[in-house]
Amino acid sequence: MGMSGAGGGSSGHGARRRRRSHVMSDINVTPMVDVMLVLLIIFMVSAPLLTVGVPIDLPQTSANPLNEEKEPLTITVKNDGAVFLQETPIEVDELAPRLIAITNSGYEERIYVRGDRNVNYGQVMKVMGTLSSAGFRRVALVTELEQGG
Repeated sequence: MGMSGAGGGSSGHGARRRRRSHVMSDINVTPMVDVMLVLLIIFMVSAPLLTVGVPIDLPQTSANPLNEEKEPLTITVKNDGAVFLQETPIEVDELAPRLIAITNSGYEERIYVRGDRNVNYGQVMKVMGTLSSAGFRRVALVTELEQGG
Protein backbone atom coordinates (compact mmCIF):
# COMPACT_ATOMS: atom_id res chain seq x y z
CA MET A 1 0.00 0.00 0.00
CA GLY A 2 2.82 2.30 0.78
CA MET A 3 4.45 1.60 -2.55
CA SER A 4 1.37 2.25 -4.63
CA GLY A 5 0.83 5.53 -2.77
CA ALA A 6 4.44 6.61 -3.35
CA GLY A 7 4.31 5.58 -6.98
CA GLY A 8 1.05 7.41 -7.54
CA GLY A 9 2.41 10.55 -5.92
CA SER A 10 5.56 10.60 -8.01
CA SER A 11 3.70 10.02 -11.26
CA GLY A 12 1.27 12.83 -10.42
CA HIS A 13 4.15 15.21 -9.71
CA GLY A 14 5.83 14.31 -12.99
CA ALA A 15 2.61 14.86 -14.92
CA ARG A 16 2.33 18.32 -13.43
CA ARG A 17 5.83 19.14 -14.57
CA ARG A 18 5.08 18.02 -18.10
CA ARG A 19 2.03 20.28 -18.26
CA ARG A 20 4.05 23.28 -17.08
CA SER A 21 6.86 22.71 -19.53
CA HIS A 22 4.46 22.82 -22.52
CA VAL A 23 4.68 26.32 -24.02
CA MET A 24 1.59 27.73 -25.77
CA SER A 25 2.69 28.96 -29.20
CA ASP A 26 -0.71 29.91 -30.67
CA ILE A 27 -1.43 33.57 -31.38
CA ASN A 28 -4.82 34.82 -30.27
CA VAL A 29 -6.15 36.90 -33.20
CA THR A 30 -9.59 37.53 -31.73
CA PRO A 31 -8.72 40.96 -30.22
CA MET A 32 -7.16 42.07 -33.51
CA VAL A 33 -10.26 41.00 -35.46
CA ASP A 34 -12.47 42.86 -32.97
CA VAL A 35 -10.47 46.06 -33.40
CA MET A 36 -10.52 45.76 -37.19
CA LEU A 37 -14.30 45.29 -37.24
CA VAL A 38 -14.81 48.34 -35.02
CA LEU A 39 -12.58 50.41 -37.32
CA LEU A 40 -14.48 49.16 -40.36
CA ILE A 41 -17.79 50.24 -38.84
CA ILE A 42 -16.37 53.65 -37.90
CA PHE A 43 -15.10 54.24 -41.45
CA MET A 44 -18.37 53.04 -43.00
CA VAL A 45 -20.35 55.49 -40.88
CA SER A 46 -18.00 58.45 -41.27
CA ALA A 47 -17.18 58.13 -45.01
CA PRO A 48 -20.50 59.55 -46.30
CA LEU A 49 -20.11 62.51 -43.98
CA LEU A 50 -16.79 63.45 -45.59
CA THR A 51 -18.08 63.75 -49.16
CA VAL A 52 -19.91 67.09 -48.93
CA GLY A 53 -18.58 70.00 -46.92
CA VAL A 54 -21.20 72.76 -47.27
CA PRO A 55 -24.26 72.01 -45.09
CA ILE A 56 -27.62 72.80 -46.71
CA ASP A 57 -31.20 71.58 -46.41
CA LEU A 58 -31.85 69.63 -49.65
CA PRO A 59 -35.35 69.13 -51.05
CA GLN A 60 -36.68 65.57 -51.02
CA THR A 61 -37.71 63.35 -53.94
CA SER A 62 -38.53 59.69 -54.56
CA ALA A 63 -36.06 59.26 -57.48
CA ASN A 64 -33.40 56.54 -57.32
CA PRO A 65 -29.85 57.65 -56.43
CA LEU A 66 -27.13 57.72 -59.12
CA ASN A 67 -23.99 55.62 -58.73
CA GLU A 68 -20.71 57.38 -59.64
CA GLU A 69 -17.22 55.89 -59.64
CA LYS A 70 -15.28 59.12 -59.04
CA GLU A 71 -16.00 62.20 -56.97
CA PRO A 72 -18.24 64.53 -59.01
CA LEU A 73 -17.93 68.29 -59.32
CA THR A 74 -20.47 69.83 -56.97
CA ILE A 75 -21.86 73.36 -56.99
CA THR A 76 -23.80 74.35 -53.87
CA VAL A 77 -26.22 77.26 -53.54
CA LYS A 78 -26.91 78.05 -49.87
CA ASN A 79 -30.15 79.57 -48.60
CA ASP A 80 -28.56 83.04 -48.44
CA GLY A 81 -27.59 82.81 -52.15
CA ALA A 82 -23.87 82.09 -51.59
CA VAL A 83 -22.41 79.80 -54.28
CA PHE A 84 -19.69 77.21 -53.59
CA LEU A 85 -17.62 75.12 -56.00
CA GLN A 86 -16.94 71.94 -54.00
CA GLU A 87 -16.23 73.65 -50.62
CA THR A 88 -14.79 76.94 -51.95
CA PRO A 89 -16.94 80.11 -52.12
CA ILE A 90 -17.11 81.50 -55.67
CA GLU A 91 -18.94 84.22 -57.58
CA VAL A 92 -21.35 83.08 -60.31
CA ASP A 93 -19.38 85.05 -62.94
CA GLU A 94 -16.19 83.11 -62.06
CA LEU A 95 -17.94 79.73 -62.13
CA ALA A 96 -17.70 78.88 -65.86
CA PRO A 97 -13.99 79.79 -66.32
CA ARG A 98 -13.03 77.88 -63.17
CA LEU A 99 -14.98 74.76 -64.26
CA ILE A 100 -13.44 74.88 -67.73
CA ALA A 101 -9.98 75.05 -66.14
CA ILE A 102 -10.75 72.18 -63.74
CA THR A 103 -12.24 69.87 -66.37
CA ASN A 104 -9.64 70.76 -69.07
CA SER A 105 -12.48 71.69 -71.45
CA GLY A 106 -14.23 68.37 -70.75
CA TYR A 107 -17.81 69.45 -71.33
CA GLU A 108 -19.04 65.88 -70.78
CA GLU A 109 -18.02 66.05 -67.10
CA ARG A 110 -20.94 65.40 -64.70
CA ILE A 111 -21.71 68.47 -62.56
CA TYR A 112 -24.11 68.33 -59.61
CA VAL A 113 -25.99 71.41 -58.44
CA ARG A 114 -27.15 71.33 -54.82
CA GLY A 115 -29.64 74.04 -53.93
CA ASP A 116 -30.97 74.61 -50.44
CA ARG A 117 -34.71 74.01 -50.08
CA ASN A 118 -35.28 77.66 -49.11
CA VAL A 119 -33.05 79.31 -51.74
CA ASN A 120 -34.54 81.61 -54.35
CA TYR A 121 -35.40 79.56 -57.45
CA GLY A 122 -33.93 82.30 -59.67
CA GLN A 123 -30.51 81.92 -58.01
CA VAL A 124 -30.39 78.20 -58.81
CA MET A 125 -31.54 78.88 -62.39
CA LYS A 126 -28.85 81.56 -62.74
CA VAL A 127 -26.20 78.97 -61.82
CA MET A 128 -27.74 76.37 -64.16
CA GLY A 129 -27.92 78.94 -66.99
CA THR A 130 -24.27 79.87 -66.48
CA LEU A 131 -23.27 76.20 -66.75
CA SER A 132 -25.46 75.64 -69.80
CA SER A 133 -24.18 78.73 -71.63
CA ALA A 134 -20.57 77.65 -70.88
CA GLY A 135 -21.25 74.38 -72.77
CA PHE A 136 -21.65 71.90 -69.94
CA ARG A 137 -24.33 69.39 -70.96
CA ARG A 138 -24.35 66.94 -68.02
CA VAL A 139 -25.75 69.11 -65.22
CA ALA A 140 -27.95 67.45 -62.58
CA LEU A 141 -29.85 68.65 -59.52
CA VAL A 142 -29.25 66.90 -56.18
CA THR A 143 -32.08 66.06 -53.78
CA GLU A 144 -32.61 63.86 -50.73
CA LEU A 145 -34.78 60.73 -50.72
CA GLU A 146 -38.23 61.26 -49.22
CA GLN A 147 -38.62 59.88 -45.72
CA GLY A 148 -41.60 57.61 -45.21
CA GLY A 149 -44.20 56.60 -47.77
